[in-house]
Amino acid sequence: MWFDRANVYQIYPLGLCGAPEYNDGVCEHRILKLLDWVEHIKALNMTCVLLNPVFESDKHGYDTRDYFRVDCRLGTNEDLKKVCDAFHAAGIRVMLDGVFNHVGRGFWAFEDVRQKKWDSPYKDWFHLSFDGNTEYNDGFWYEGWEGHNELVKLNLNNPAVVDHLFAAVKSWVEEYGIDGLRLDVAYCLSPDFLAKLRSFTDSLKPEFVLMGETLHGDYNRWMNDHACHSVTNYECYKGLYSSFNSMNMFEIGHSLNRQFGPEQWTLYKGKHLLAFLDNHDVERIASILTNPAHIRPAYGLLFGMPGTPAVYYSSEWGQTGRKRDGDAALRPALDGPQKNELTEWVAALAAARASSRALCEGDYRTLALTNRQFVFQRAVDGERVIVAVNADGEEYTAHFDAGAGRATDLITGEPHDFGGGSRLAPYSAYFWQTE
Repeated sequence: MWFDRANVYQIYPLGLCGAPEYNDGVCEHRILKLLDWVEHIKALNMTCVLLNPVFESDKHGYDTRDYFRVDCRLGTNEDLKKVCDAFHAAGIRVMLDGVFNHVGRGFWAFEDVRQKKWDSPYKDWFHLSFDGNTEYNDGFWYEGWEGHNELVKLNLNNPAVVDHLFAAVKSWVEEYGIDGLRLDVAYCLSPDFLAKLRSFTDSLKPEFVLMGETLHGDYNRWMNDHACHSVTNYECYKGLYSSFNSMNMFEIGHSLNRQFGPEQWTLYKGKHLLAFLDNHDVERIASILTNPAHIRPAYGLLFGMPGTPAVYYSSEWGQTGRKRDGDAALRPALDGPQKNELTEWVAALAAARASSRALCEGDYRTLALTNRQFVFQRAVDGERVIVAVNADGEEYTAHFDAGAGRATDLITGEPHDFGGGSRLAPYSAYFWQTE
């Protein structure tokens, strides 16, 4: 599947495009700003763009008002089509954010219930009771997402609700040609709903991808032949930054071996989870790392490890942002893309991964592991790539069984000789394709 070989670039359009915090009802064609990013994303060797919520909402996109209309703060349906067409023309696939567990209080069907109460034909679209109330004093109680009553939980056991959501997905494929969906809070979606969605999207478009947001637990609950193709790998997200901050590469090494190692009991062998250093919900990697020099080897590890790597917009040049400062700090408005040495490094890593079947699809085996160094192998059908990372500020000579005498670094194109040990520069990463 194309997603297995993809390099994903994530954008939160309401943030990047500078939309007002709350929906003001004024149509502004802000999403056309993304046209200025197409060449940047292509130059980064990203092959897929993930757009977080773009449809009409109350505030942040995850409080949907209308699944069929682009948020007026971003523009029109025609504007979104222009953006998607531009990405596709550049050879970049497009995924949208599917928010199906809940809607905003401004959702048209919920507003009908607020007005008509028990006389509304949409009262069974939600989990509600006319024997209670909420802080909004609607005259009825309803279930909100994880206690947040501004997010009204949909009744996905109601066929009319499912039909409405599926009609929206069909329209997104037909209007915008999208190639997949990120499923918001997929861990809240029932296996029955996921199975229906998978069957439906399989019928819409070949290799249409469902990538679910999951946090913890056994990801196979949501990632299987009857549910999502992929899920977010939050276990390794934590391991990635924490291993550098604690100078303990055993942490990420343990997670990768547990998930993808050669033993029969490992959990996700052959599957492609979404790997990331940051996203729109968490601290920027440039802010969470205690040593700024670790950002280069951290990206090296991201693109070398099993999974499909994702880069969050502007993190490729070291954008900072702390969660304690609110969503706006994590989802900033920007005038346009920037370039620096880190951007060039990320582009080189992405190109190296795209050139190697072993890095995209290969199995995983640890070759050497210390607190500050990590060496592992990716291999498939005779192609082998050895990934080496040095988190230390001192040069290190790594000794391991390379199974070959020489190699070529896919990042730099330089030859490498394994004889006498492999020298790792301070704060470095290497992708050695063996000969």
